[in-house]
Amino acid sequence: MEELAPGLHRWTARHPAWEPGAEPESPGDWPPDVGCVAFSAPDALVLVDPLADGWEALDALVASHGRPVVVLTTMRFHGRSREAVADRYGAELRTHTAEPPAGVLRIPVEGMDESMVYLEAPRALVPGDRLIGDGAGGLRPCPASWLRYLPGPPDAQALRGALAPLLELDVEQVLVSHGEPVRGGGAAALRAALG
Repeated sequence: MEELAPGLHRWTARHPAWEPGAEPESPGDWPPDVGCVAFSAPDALVLVDPLADGWEALDALVASHGRPVVVLTTMRFHGRSREAVADRYGAELRTHTAEPPAGVLRIPVEGMDESMVYLEAPRALVPGDRLIGDGAGGLRPCPASWLRYLPGPPDAQALRGALAPLLELDVEQVLVSHGEPVRGGGAAALRAALG
């Protein structure tokens, strides 16, 4: 677990559903380790898309924070360790339609089955699957194949259009689930990915 800014932590864990050898740009083409985020909001410790493959670091963070734990999920496929976290810490599981804790905003991606999380104080955007690391320190929209289950399905242009409202956010960091996070210059990385 790494502290990226005061009260903002990110860690990765090996996803149990990952399988090697996926066809490039296919629905299974993602790195084996996925990103998870913890944020010390004013009245809660917010965990976004948590996956625990060991509990020691998360136990220590929860104990040191001392406030209620709230779990947010960016999309339905990111259930990960939600239930186990709720059981272990008495965490509240909030849906994408429920009001987030103070200091946290939900950013729905219209028509794309995702609701990103924006952490106000550190100016950090936490996407689920619609924005991923590009392998070169930046960002990119997810492969079109990841959208095949949606009505239509939407194409790359529709995805870029749905992501365009993100350009209005004051973003310093983009803490992607798949790939390496953008730790500075998030707004510029979003412009490059969506321009």
